[in-house]
Amino acid sequence: MSESKTNTAKTHKDIDSEDQSNPTKENIVQPLDDSVEKAIELFRKVREGGRVDLTEKEIAEIDKECEIIRNRKIITKNLEHVPTEITGKNGQIVTGPPTLTRFERARIMGARALQLSLGAPVFIEIPKNATSSLEIAMEELKQRVIPIVIKRTLPNGDYQYLPIDQFE
Repeated sequence: MSESKTNTAKTHKDIDSEDQSNPTKENIVQPLDDSVEKAIELFRKVREGGRVDLTEKEIAEIDKECEIIRNRKIITKNLEHVPTEITGKNGQIVTGPPTLTRFERARIMGARALQLSLGAPVFIEIPKNATSSLEIAMEELKQRVIPIVIKRTLPNGDYQYLPIDQFE
């Protein structure tokens, strides 16, 4: 009875500090060993095929294959890819097409039109036929004078920064 009272008197802090102060490798590896042994057991059943009359050569071959499985390196942690910037030679575009995509073009024109409508300075001489900030933004984009940089990202996280004047 006194043992159970002392065990219940432990706080979560005591239990956590015990876990951190005495980490044993065996406790971490044990579940993996069990799963490997279960896998080997299933492999052995499949290879034997329910036959009872196996020759010594076949048994030795199965044991050899099981030992190969047992000695395989088990990867327990998948290291994440660290995104890095891609640099091309002489400002070469490596990611994506060498031209602006329609999505990039629309995003740039929309952002620049918003900037112009909020009073940003114009980088070109305003055309006489321009009636809206969107038309001015289109003309600026056509002349490649907008100081905006595109960031193209690959599925693995790698990216490349591309100024607008690099596009065809």
